[in-house]
Amino acid sequence: MKNEDLAKRGTYVGTGAGLIMFMLVGFFPGSLIGGAAGLWISNLVMGEAAGASIIPRMITALSMVAGIMGSAATFVIGSSVVGWAVGTALEAMQKESPAELAEAKQTASN
Repeated sequence: MKNEDLAKRGTYVGTGAGLIMFMLVGFFPGSLIGGAAGLWISNLVMGEAAGASIIPRMITALSMVAGIMGSAATFVIGSSVVGWAVGTALEAMQKESPAELAEAKQTASN
């Protein structure tokens, strides 16, 4: 494996881990928070006496979808950034210092 590949592979691993974490712990809270925000918004727009009309239901459904998308973006982007950072750190640790390169060159020339 090339050293330059570690950051890219770390990003892919982090993205996959973020998708799994989102499905396990992020889907339902995102839906719940989005739904609560949708109910609050539809109550502000339509009033409490709106009943079960279609517009408050659409507002609530769209807010639930927005909550799910926000939760997914948070998990996936956050974990991919962490994966990239770990991959970049591993790349930096594997690169040799200038002193080690000079010593290796001197040993090879002898």
